[in-house]
This record gives sequence, structure tokens and C-alpha cells, in this order.
Amino acid sequence: MPNMQMDDPEWLSHTSDPIRAMYMFWLSKCRGDAPPRRSDIDPLEIPRAFLPHITIVEVVPDERRYVYRLVGTHDVEMRGRDPTGKSVIEAFFGPSVEDALHCYDTVVATGRPFYDHLPFDSVDGRFSDDEDLFLPLSEDGKTINRIVVFSTVSPTTDK
Repeated sequence: MPNMQMDDPEWLSHTSDPIRAMYMFWLSKCRGDAPPRRSDIDPLEIPRAFLPHITIVEVVPDERRYVYRLVGTHDVEMRGRDPTGKSVIEAFFGPSVEDALHCYDTVVATGRPFYDHLPFDSVDGRFSDDEDLFLPLSEDGKTINRIVVFSTVSPTTDK
């Protein structure tokens, strides 16, 4: 894994306040150039309003690649189902499975956060997924083994 660039990423200047706040929280938990461990992320330290928008995905060494381990209640509502325990390939939420995998693959390959601002409407059309922030976690400081996804959403205006 390349050394983590601790300078603020270019995309940070044009994100929403919640995305910036979640990024800064994650950054505060980094161990030098290494991403935080799962145990470094204490849900009690995360703003309560953010918790329903958080998903944790495990990186697995088989054909599933990425498996949903925890999915926030708002994300479940947006999806119309709970994908916990399913692979991203079988239960992705986004414009395409290729787009979803690209986001996770980028985090695993770089060891750095990835910001996705491609809007996508929920299955029932009630919400728009406006921004997604993919944050790497690593137990050994090298291999990305989990990814925290933080999503901002807004109600669609035509429903």
C-alpha cells in the first residue's frame, strides 16, 4: 500500500459539512501514515445523526470481494432492504455494480479515502444519494480489511 497522503484531498473543499466532519473524524483516528483499525472507531465518538448513514464493508479474500457487515438504518431505508451479510456484487446500491466495485477497489488499491459525488436515486424514488465517502480501515496498517462508507442523502423534490 502506498504511503498515505495526509494533506487534505482536493475534493474536501467542495463537499458538504457532514462529509468533511466524517473525514476529519477518520483522519483523527489514523496512526501516522496508517489508516485506523476498526477498534479505533468508537461509535460513541461519531455524531449521533451520522450513525444511520454509516455502512461497514469487509474486504474478503474470495469471489465475493466485499461483504456488508453493518448497514445504517437510513441506508437500509434508502435501499428498501437490508444487505447485511451479502456481497456488494449481489446487493450494491448505485448506478451499476461496476461503479460500486470501482469505489471499493480504489480504496483497497490506494489505502486512501475515496469521495463519490455521483447522485443516485433510491429504488422507491424518495431519496437521492448525494455524496459517499469511502474510508479505509486496516488492522495491520498495510492491508485494507474494512471500509466505512458514509452517505449523505436528501429527499427528492418530486415525490
